[in-house]
Order: sequence, then structure tokens, then C-alpha cells
Amino acid sequence: MVKYIVSMGYKKKTILHISTLHPRNDTRIFVKQIRTLESMLENHVTLVVADGEGDQTFEDKNINIKDIGKIKGNRIIRILKSLITSYFYIRKVNPIVIHFHDPEIIPLGIIFKLLGYKVIYDVHEDFGCVAFSREWIPWVIRFPLKISIRFAEHLGAKFFDANIAATKSISTHFPKNKTIIVQNFPIIDELVAPRKINFRNRAKSVAYVGYATSNRGAREMVQAIAELSFIDDLTFEFAGSIDPPTLEKELTQTSGWEFVNYHGHISRKFMANILGNTRAGLVVFHPSPNHIQAQPTKLFEYMAAGLPVIASDFPLWREIIDEAKCGILVNPLSPGSIANAIKWILSNPVDAEQMGCNGNRAVQDIFNWRKEGEKLVGLYNRLLS
Repeated sequence: MVKYIVSMGYKKKTILHISTLHPRNDTRIFVKQIRTLESMLENHVTLVVADGEGDQTFEDKNINIKDIGKIKGNRIIRILKSLITSYFYIRKVNPIVIHFHDPEIIPLGIIFKLLGYKVIYDVHEDFGCVAFSREWIPWVIRFPLKISIRFAEHLGAKFFDANIAATKSISTHFPKNKTIIVQNFPIIDELVAPRKINFRNRAKSVAYVGYATSNRGAREMVQAIAELSFIDDLTFEFAGSIDPPTLEKELTQTSGWEFVNYHGHISRKFMANILGNTRAGLVVFHPSPNHIQAQPTKLFEYMAAGLPVIASDFPLWREIIDEAKCGILVNPLSPGSIANAIKWILSNPVDAEQMGCNGNRAVQDIFNWRKEGEKLVGLYNRLLS
């Protein structure tokens, strides 16, 4: 790639990404954004995390990770401690740009904007709706919390130099003149398995990879597999964290769990290998406000891997899947509907394989990170020129 020097006066100064909630290897933050910025701009890029795993440097790249340490205490104490620790580290580094990814950091972003720094707020999800749908948050405070997050984002958006929205729907909550959409599409060919397995020769399995909760269809997926127990050698490749731990315990005690290969957290390489030997990818989120207008990364990752998708029948998802002809839409609240879709995929390998090819072609042409990365670099060039 050609590297661009945004300004001779800024050359080699640090771009600082901050997230005290996301893991250091987060796909959107590290794999896509940070690596893209490092490859396209003549600047150091540092990611600030709070996972307690220590600092990390990459000798062949202008990238390093700064760990401010695992912060203990209740939610409020952890937020306050992380803000204070981050504040002093930012003042020490004196970065050219502060690019943060968590709504909890909005107050810090406003402070540093008032101090003259360039600040970007990256909005991965509709955080107000996410808070409203969290099962572990008491009902009595969900709506006030949603309103508080909306207010904080609205206030911060007036100060920040730019806001980056992961979807068009999210962007509607922010001022048009300060907001760009950088969608979380996959990197072309990243999830294509190194050893291609003919579709007919693949295991009789379907997959779900990612963060799993009851609201993301964890119960329904396992129940659907249980309904298909009559199919010989059927398996469900389940990877990612299950939250809360009580849900994982509940799932392991159900009849469908005997057909589950649970892998926990996996690398991107292992993910490619799993998807390369299954016949469909599941994304059966419940119809919560934060899901209906979402564009889940895993939907496009399954497409990139050449898998047909079995997805919730939401208007936006229907538009994407019908246009690409890459999958089957189901009622996410019905294990029977999900089971019927899995059965069809296994019974019609030729048509299912064609769906997978259609999805891969749509990623190659439209739903890929290359175009989104160019928008991100374009924003930095405008801010720093």
C-alpha cells in the first residue's frame, strides 16, 4: 500500500485509540482500523486497553498496545478509575488524534477537545438501545439509562471533530456534517480457509461464531439442533463467549448440547477453518430495537467465507439477503423455523453452495472492508491536512 503523510508537521506523531471495554484484538478496532491506519499513514498508532495482559509492541509495525491494567470495583468505580488513568496517559503521550470507542469515555473526550486535541468518537452500536435491552440491567433504570446515553452522545457530538457510525441507522443520531459511516464489513479473503473443502464433503454442521446471549438466540439455536437429532452426525460448531455464565450452564444441561462442539474464544485463523468445514452460518438475533436496524458483522463474515446464512427475518436483513440471494430468513423466536432452514440446507447442497457463492461475490463487490477503510483514512486526511 502507498503511505500518505497527512502533514509534514504531524509526521510520526501518535494516533491514540482508546477502549477500556473491548479486547485488544477486537476485529473492528485492531484488525481493521488500526492496521489500516498504520499501513496508510506515516504515524505511530497506539491502542489503550484495560485487560491486565500487559503492554505489547509490534516490531515490524508502527503499532503498540498500552495496558492501563485490569481495573477492579463496581461499574462506576471502574469507569472513574479508567477515565483518570487514561487522562494522565493521554497527557503524557500528547497524541495527534484521540479516537475512542466506548460511550463511558465521552466525558474524557469532551475534556480533551476543550484542551485543543482532535477527538473522534467511534460508535459501534446504538448504545442507548443496547443498554435498554440488557437483561442484567433492572427494568426500572433501563429507560433512564438509555436517555442518559443519548444525551451524552448528543452533547459530545457537538464538541468532537468527527463521529464514526458503524451503520446508517446509528448515524441518524449524530450531526450529518460531523459524521461518517464506516461499516464493519469483512476483509476480503481473510476468512477463506487455506484448504478448500468441497461443499458436499463438508461435515453435517452449522456454525455460530461470536458473542452469545439469550437475546442473540443462544437458546433457540441449541433447541433447533435438538429438533434435528434424527440426522446422523449432525453437529453445531459454537464459538465465542456465552453471557452470562448462568446461560452457558443452562445450555449445557439441555438435550441439544450433546450435538454442540463448543470452542469458546477462538482466533481468526481458527474461525476460518471452522467456517470452511460447515454448511451454514447462523445469526438469529431476537427482534430487539438494537438488532432490527443492526448490521451484525458475523452476517457478512459468513458471506465472506462462502457460507449460506440462516438469519432473522428483519426488513434490513431481508433486503441484504434477498438482493444477494445468499441465505434463508427465519423467525428467530421459533426453534422449529431455524431447524427447518438447517434441514433444507443439508438436504439441498447444490442450492446451498450457490447461496454461499452468491454471498461471497456480494462481499467481493460491495460488503468489504477495503472501501470502508478508505473512508476512514479519508477522514484522517481531512482532519489533519
